[in-house]
Amino acid sequence: MPETKTHVIVGAGQAGAKAVEALREEGSDGALVLIGEEPELPYERPPLSKKYLRGESSREKVRVHSEGFYADHDVQLRTSTGVERIDAATGELELSGGERVRFDRLLLTTGARPRRLSIPGADLDGVHYLRDLADADALAARLESGAHAVVVGGGWIGAEVAASARERGVEVTVVERSRLPLERVLGSEVGEIYAEVHREQGVQLVTEATLEAFEGEATVERVLLGDGRALDCDFVVVGIGVNPRTELAERAGIAIDNGIVVSDRFETSLPGVYAAGDVANAYHPFYDCHLRVEHWANAVNQPAVAARAMLGKPASYERLPYFFSDQYDLGMEYSGYATTWDEVVFRGDLATREFIAFWLKSGRVVAGMNVNVWDVTDPVQALIRSRERIDKRRLCDPDIPLAELAGPSTAHQPGAQR
Repeated sequence: MPETKTHVIVGAGQAGAKAVEALREEGSDGALVLIGEEPELPYERPPLSKKYLRGESSREKVRVHSEGFYADHDVQLRTSTGVERIDAATGELELSGGERVRFDRLLLTTGARPRRLSIPGADLDGVHYLRDLADADALAARLESGAHAVVVGGGWIGAEVAASARERGVEVTVVERSRLPLERVLGSEVGEIYAEVHREQGVQLVTEATLEAFEGEATVERVLLGDGRALDCDFVVVGIGVNPRTELAERAGIAIDNGIVVSDRFETSLPGVYAAGDVANAYHPFYDCHLRVEHWANAVNQPAVAARAMLGKPASYERLPYFFSDQYDLGMEYSGYATTWDEVVFRGDLATREFIAFWLKSGRVVAGMNVNVWDVTDPVQALIRSRERIDKRRLCDPDIPLAELAGPSTAHQPGAQR
C-alpha cells in the first residue's frame, strides 16, 4: 500500500537529495518537501576540492540529480530557504520568513560547516574556506599560475586543495600543527608517504607550526607563525575541520553529542524526527558505539536506511566507514575505523606507490587503505568484519588472495565504492 504521509527533509545537499530519491523508491506516495539554504540544486561536495576546483568538471556534473528529477518525482524543492524552528507539538517547521510547513516525518540532513579561525586578520579578503559551490568558485578564481597560496591544515581538504592548486601552477605552502600531513588519521608511516608525494610536487610543508596572525592591508599578504616566521602569500585556504550543524535540532530539545545522536535507523531522541549524513552521530552495531563520519559514502548510503525507517520498515545501517581521496596521481580508498592501533603493515610496493596498508589492533585488521590498487574494497572490509587474528606474513604476501584471509564464514557486505 502506498505511503501517503508528508515527509520533509531539511538540508538539500547530497544526503537530502538521496533521501527524497530513496523515499520515492521505497513507496512514499505522499507530499515530499526538500528544503535547502543554498540557491543551488543539490550537489556532491568531493569534486569541490578536486575536479570542479581545477575547472575539469562542470556545475551540472557535480549535481546529484538533473534539474528535472525533482519535478518528475513530485518533490517540492525549496532552495534559498532557511528553517528557524521545529515545532514538535504541532508537527510543523517554521521557516525564516514565518511560513509554517507541516510534516509527519522529518529528516535533518543539515551537514556541517567549516571551523573558522579567530586570529588577527582572519576576516581579511583572500582568506578562503571550502564547503560549498560559492566557496569553490571564489577559490578557483585565485588559482592562477605563479600565485602563492598558504594552505592552513594538512588534513584531507587541505591536502586535496594543495594538490589541485599545484596542478594549476600555484606555489603552495602547507602549514600543519602535526609533524606530517594526515598524521592524525593515518599515522606516521602513511603520513610520511603523503608528505613525500607533496614535496615531490613542489609543495613546501611547514609542520609542527602554530598560527599567530594574517597580515595585509585590505587583502591577506602574509601569514605569521608562532615562532616569528612570516610566509608571504596571495591568498590563504583554511581547512581545519568542520562542526556539525546542530542548532536547529538543539532548539527542538533533540539530544546532541558530537552531532545529532541517532539510532542505527537514524531516529533522534524526538520520535518521528531523523537525521543522516555529516550531522548524524549514529549508533553502529558492528562497533557497538556511536560514530559520526564526515564522508561522501555516508551521505550517499545512510539516507536509504533513514527512508525505510521513516516509512516504518525494518532498517539498520551497518556499512563500514569508507572514504576516498585523489591527490595528483595518487588515488586511495580507506575502509574501517581506526582511532588507535598497534602497527601498520603493508602489502605491495611502496616505492611505486601501489600498495595496501592495514592498521592492526591486537593482531586484527581494523582498517585498510588501498593506494593505486583497485577492486579490493570488499575483501578488505571482509577482513575487518571477520575480527580474526591475521598472520602478518600472509597479510603482506601479495601472492595470497585477500579473500582467503578473511575465512569463508564472513558475510559479504558491499563497500560504498565511488
